[in-house]
Amino acid sequence: MVKYDAVVVGAGNSGLSAAIRMQLGGRKTLLIEQHNLPGGCATSFRRGRFEIEPSLHELCDVGPENNPGEIRELFREYGVKLNWVPCPDCFRVISKYSDGTPMDVTMPDGIDAFIAKMEEYVPGSTPKMRELFELYEEIRQGAIYTAASAGKADPNYMREHFPNMLRTGAYPVSKVFKAMKLPQKCQDILSTYWGYLGVEMDHLSFFHYASMMQRYVRIGAYIPLHTSHEISTAMLERFRELGGDVWFNCRAEKFLFEGDRLCGVRTSMGDVACDMCLPNINADIVYGKMVPKELVPEREKKLSAARNGNYSARMFVAYFCLDCDYHELGITNYSYFLSGGSDSAKEYANLMGGVKTNDYCILLCYNVANPEFSPKGTCVCSITTLASPVDWNDGDPTTYVARKEAMTDKMLAIVKEKTGIDFTGHIEEVSIASPWTFARYLGVPEGAVYGHEVRDWDGIMPRMMMLKQDYPVKGLRPIGAGGPRGDGYSGAYITGSLVGKLALKDLNDWAEGGAK
Repeated sequence: MVKYDAVVVGAGNSGLSAAIRMQLGGRKTLLIEQHNLPGGCATSFRRGRFEIEPSLHELCDVGPENNPGEIRELFREYGVKLNWVPCPDCFRVISKYSDGTPMDVTMPDGIDAFIAKMEEYVPGSTPKMRELFELYEEIRQGAIYTAASAGKADPNYMREHFPNMLRTGAYPVSKVFKAMKLPQKCQDILSTYWGYLGVEMDHLSFFHYASMMQRYVRIGAYIPLHTSHEISTAMLERFRELGGDVWFNCRAEKFLFEGDRLCGVRTSMGDVACDMCLPNINADIVYGKMVPKELVPEREKKLSAARNGNYSARMFVAYFCLDCDYHELGITNYSYFLSGGSDSAKEYANLMGGVKTNDYCILLCYNVANPEFSPKGTCVCSITTLASPVDWNDGDPTTYVARKEAMTDKMLAIVKEKTGIDFTGHIEEVSIASPWTFARYLGVPEGAVYGHEVRDWDGIMPRMMMLKQDYPVKGLRPIGAGGPRGDGYSGAYITGSLVGKLALKDLNDWAEGGAK
């Protein structure tokens, strides 16, 4: 067999990040990918004269050159060069406040600007908003400290410098907001981003939410100049420059073991020997199909049973290539969050009820951030919603087209009703991706691109704490959406790097143990 120090399975965001990390760490690494292109969701496709971005709305924690965020710093460390475009504002939300009055709010990036705008919408809110962003900053600094401590954070130092991070970390967002006595209309506006995480505010970890919110507001969001495929190809090129090998059109079939320790990967192109494998694959598939039953750890069986198939964010996206400039349509903002109300628990329940009760979607126009995104005189928009198993888990292909069209018509109606934007007569190309599309393309159960919901006991902090333990299968460390940072682009890049560092430590420790 061909022998590598490490094999990374899947060239999605987390896989590309992990592969670069392993190669930078001096380990000969093979990256295998069942598709003929890298990226997974981070790719692009063409319809007619248009190139379409399939998944990325905006990437947080990039920041400008002179004030870089964690993602820009990570790519600098990797030696990956990219062209970034800033997104205007944080979001526009059109919904209803909790008291039933109309809400139409546009929030800018930048902490001072964000707080000032909130004061316009909710007079007298500035002191509480200042308090909130001070808490966000404490959590950010605490996260930086714990990450730098490599699992050896000093509890006394934490209690002294980050007491509120420890006090709030185990609670959901809604409880923290209420404990802070944040004005209800502020809570309604701040709940907008829950859809990006796929978990409503009564069950979303405040630590997770605060980390994301602070990153979006503090230094704004960015997109790559040439779709997310630019990120994937740049990362792949860098991996190859560092000496890594890539096999495309290659599918991982099972993991090979000597005793209880991984020794290789069986692929559609033959067996590959390795000491470490980092699969960018859903954990239920890793342990349910690719590891011998007798070697599946009890911990993983219990974890899977407790999650009970509680998958998050089954995506449904309609892409529209329009034959006119976005100004002609009356589009004024980059992203519109449109919902029936600001109560995230009710909105989540409506989403899970299926197309009949789903009143939630996000309208995005890429040309607002990047005027050159499509040919002159045209624009590209996407409408995204979170789909329900009620609509998609029966597996009936005879009604598939009708269901896609019904969901698309519902979203177009929501956009027209709430914004006045009407695509009728301007659609040159259209493409629709259902959960089945993502399941087929990415190999994820039920089309759940985020893996299991990052909520309650299975939130970001418990997942991070589990990393301190010895991994249950020697030589096997899953990455991706099932990782400690959960879902989203930035989370995937950071997870790939973090788990890659742990894998490098494992390999070095084993080498030292063998030498002794």
